[in-house]
Amino acid sequence: MTVSELSISLGYDEDEMLDSLYSLRSTLKRRRGGALQIAEVGERWAIEVKPDIADHLPKEAKTELPKKLLKAASLIAYHQPMAQSRLIELLGQKAYDYVRELAQYGMIDRRKDGNTRRLTTTRRFSEAFGCPYTDRKKVKAWFREQVQNTGLLDDLVGKDVIKEEGESDGSVQSKLNFEEE
Repeated sequence: MTVSELSISLGYDEDEMLDSLYSLRSTLKRRRGGALQIAEVGERWAIEVKPDIADHLPKEAKTELPKKLLKAASLIAYHQPMAQSRLIELLGQKAYDYVRELAQYGMIDRRKDGNTRRLTTTRRFSEAFGCPYTDRKKVKAWFREQVQNTGLLDDLVGKDVIKEEGESDGSVQSKLNFEEE
């Protein structure tokens, strides 16, 4: 919920509500063995289970994406706004199914743009992957930083895979080594 939504529903002014949220967040951080945390995602605040504990939750309590969708989700986050036709180039015809499923999970937004669709991540994507931002440019920058920090791109020769849509000089599909599942 946003600070204004919280303040209206609880009957406090926004400054008081914001102070209370910061105070509650710091209190929960100091607790040992606590399972919850207060997260600020964009302009909204949420109480969520800490990521290191989330793995131990029952399956019904998790929003878990099938592994086959992670490739498509990560490419969309990395290159957003991404043309669906570009994703099809990279992943093949199965990408149509991946886009449909990601939209059903609420992870991406797909808007008509000429003969293709523009794919971007949603607030739910940010929440699911622990991204502190909801603005697509900030999500893109955050996601790229995460990829760089993992070292996944260190072994790629020329780093052609991560070029922007307009920077590619040929078929990118031949440069990507994706295995079908």
